[in-house]
Amino acid sequence: MTEIDAKIDVLVPAWLTLPDIAEMLDVEVTRVRQLVKEGQLIAVRRGENRALHVPAAFIDGAEQKVVKGLTGTLTLLRDDGFTDEEMLEWLFTPDPSLPGTPAEALSENRGTEVKRRAQALAV
Repeated sequence: MTEIDAKIDVLVPAWLTLPDIAEMLDVEVTRVRQLVKEGQLIAVRRGENRALHVPAAFIDGAEQKVVKGLTGTLTLLRDDGFTDEEMLEWLFTPDPSLPGTPAEALSENRGTEVKRRAQALAV
């Protein structure tokens, strides 16, 4: 969990608090905290009260789960030495060749291409 800088805060279109995610996934807040601790989600402190927030794009509300392919992508980026801030910046920066952002591609079930690009970053 990290503090968010203004540049990344602007890149991410929408944020959810941990209680919001717990309600969407129909789990306890402690389970959402565990997902963050395990690296399946990235949470940052933001807002007036510095509450933990997760990008809304990481949650598939219709399926009531973490977006498919996100966990594997985060693992790849972490293995490449990315910090949480760098991962958020990469995931939410538009890539004309995708098109859109890697986060949008994951939510549209185009995770294979996103993972391929994440792997190429290590080279």
